[in-house]
Amino acid sequence: MEAVFRAVEAVCPAERRANMQKYTSFKIGGCADLLAQPQTKEQLLAVLRLCREIPHAVIGNGTNLLVGDGGYRGVLIRIGNAFSGIRVDGSRIYAQAGATLGAVARAALEAGLSGMEPLSGIPGTVGGAVLMNAGAYGGEMADVIEETACIRPDLTSDTVLEHGFSYRHSTYQENGCIVTDAVFSLTEGDREEIRSAMDTLSVKRREKQPLTLPSAGSAFKRPAEGYAAQMIDEAGLRGFSVGDAAVSEKHAGFVVNLGGATARDVRTLLCLVQEKVQKTHGVLLEPEIRFLGDFT
Repeated sequence: MEAVFRAVEAVCPAERRANMQKYTSFKIGGCADLLAQPQTKEQLLAVLRLCREIPHAVIGNGTNLLVGDGGYRGVLIRIGNAFSGIRVDGSRIYAQAGATLGAVARAALEAGLSGMEPLSGIPGTVGGAVLMNAGAYGGEMADVIEETACIRPDLTSDTVLEHGFSYRHSTYQENGCIVTDAVFSLTEGDREEIRSAMDTLSVKRREKQPLTLPSAGSAFKRPAEGYAAQMIDEAGLRGFSVGDAAVSEKHAGFVVNLGGATARDVRTLLCLVQEKVQKTHGVLLEPEIRFLGDFT
């Protein structure tokens, strides 16, 4: 892989032995052999071409990601600030995949456009949010996404109108395409009402979610019936810990890093939570967190 690494380094900024604790909201994980950070779509395509025959994966802000303690053997391609452009045109917002949902929500507020209020506090990027059909407080990406642009596995570009959105799912999870841009379709609204709604939800998040501790947001998807956090709480697991990974005392749906958690701690804790909830409620919870790298 050394020849590929050198070729990637010649194309764009790249970091050898990149400590993934710096690039994930969990603040957990080993090192990636190489972290590439392309600055243009042309660089992104060039890196993808170079990496076709070796292990590689595309990441964003790392807010829904747990990297194994053994790191990642290959190239991680980070779509970050270089892909964070946002443009408002009437009731539509055009955003690149590296833009944060918070930045899109602020642009919507400034333009007096409604629809982003429930999504305004989600910390991830547009690309990751489309991939996961991210949502909160009754809203999700499916409500506001009109179309997306992507790079297909054959490295051609395409426009996507049908995303197959369902709960925390899109067709991007199966088709191997990489989101590069998205078009949000919003509605005109009163700027002060939009601001008030965003502020209210922001206060609600701070009161109910453990935002002062590293985490990857909700640890489990909502089951077909009921709520994961309630089931975890009723199973007596609020505050339960493995090493420095713990079910949050503030919100049982979150697993938090108390300071020195390892990826193994988190994976073990998630498995124990699944086992206990299945035993008490007959429901197998599905992790919402994306796992990447070596967990052995």
